[in-house]
Amino acid sequence: MEEIAIKVENLTVCYKSLKPYSIKKNFLRLHRNKKDIFEALHGVSFEVPKGQILGIIGKNGSGKSTLLRALAGIFSADEGKIDRFGNTISLLAIGVGFQKELSGRENIILSGMLLGFSETEIIEKMPDIIKFAGLGKFIDMPVRTYSSGMYSKLAFSITAVLETDIILIDEVLSVGDQRFKKKSYRKMKELINNEERTVIIVSHSIGTLRKLCQKVMWLEGGEIMMLGDAGEVLDKYQAYMDSET
Repeated sequence: MEEIAIKVENLTVCYKSLKPYSIKKNFLRLHRNKKDIFEALHGVSFEVPKGQILGIIGKNGSGKSTLLRALAGIFSADEGKIDRFGNTISLLAIGVGFQKELSGRENIILSGMLLGFSETEIIEKMPDIIKFAGLGKFIDMPVRTYSSGMYSKLAFSITAVLETDIILIDEVLSVGDQRFKKKSYRKMKELINNEERTVIIVSHSIGTLRKLCQKVMWLEGGEIMMLGDAGEVLDKYQAYMDSET
């Protein structure tokens, strides 16, 4: 019987947004602010066995990034539950996890500690992280000065070197220069080949998911349209997208 790394049951995640009203009306309290509730995910259930590489695909707004953030514990469930079975987990996503006023070096330490590593372990791995990121003098500059490509290089390098049990990847492999894309792809293949590690990848690239993943989940409107063998799901998704154009 295969060991389960993550189990998701009936997961629903909602966003709440205030309807716009005029300043005058709000000030006079003639109307209370009303809230629109948008279900980004609705009743999502699935399991990921330990060591599996699961891809997630879907159009913009389908709930892919929301699901990753819920799995990482950044977003809480409005309904349902997520069981990580005590596994360490990291999320690779642009705009998540760094303190922009701190330097790249300082963010390595902070990110590593948030992932559950000791300061000693992080400092021991620091040279490898810095070398892989290839940021040169920018490693000691505030992250707010980084381009999106530099940001993704540092984020990927931290997660690639400080290896967690579960790695969540949100489009990061598609950012950066060609040389780094090739290097990060090779490293990802190396991480994936470790049968103890579980990987979940969100991408719009059918080719990337076809190469890397064993299973693929197709999300549409916050619900699972299809979950199964990568080739079969991606073929159906490709046909669907072709019919939309």
